[in-house]
Amino acid sequence: MSHFSHFNDHGRAKMVDISEKKESSRKAIARSSVQMTKGVYENIIHQNNKKGDVLGVSQIAGIMGAKQTSSIIPMCHPIPINGVDLSFKWLPIPHDRFELVIEAEVKTVGSTGVEMEALTAVSVAALTVYDMCKAVDKGMIIGPTYLLEKSGGKNGDYKRMEKDKE
Repeated sequence: MSHFSHFNDHGRAKMVDISEKKESSRKAIARSSVQMTKGVYENIIHQNNKKGDVLGVSQIAGIMGAKQTSSIIPMCHPIPINGVDLSFKWLPIPHDRFELVIEAEVKTVGSTGVEMEALTAVSVAALTVYDMCKAVDKGMIIGPTYLLEKSGGKNGDYKRMEKDKE
């Protein structure tokens, strides 16, 4: 069994000590998506949603989610975030449906990475889309959610290969 850094010698949860790690510039990009009917898609793009601008609110929610990651993921360190940028892209999919692809890029200079912040940002953004549109269709599908790339830190850079994206 491999060694998990979030367990102490007694097998109990602990927060990893990063006090000896060197600070470096770090970046992470994560992706999620929301699949929806044409009706939900049109509701969003024509801004007919009674709760307001779905993508605008979702973008703010994603940024707030990145900033609050250490409050909701127990072993995440609270870290200074230097920047969060969310982007949205529409893709048509079979059966008259649409997919909203959400990406978040998070940056910091610190002793630990921002992968969890990027993943939290896209997750919260996707959940916000669902929340704002569930009155139109509760059958929306969220995901998959995954890390696209990260840079910085002692483990080096990571870039998801095309075959890994599914």
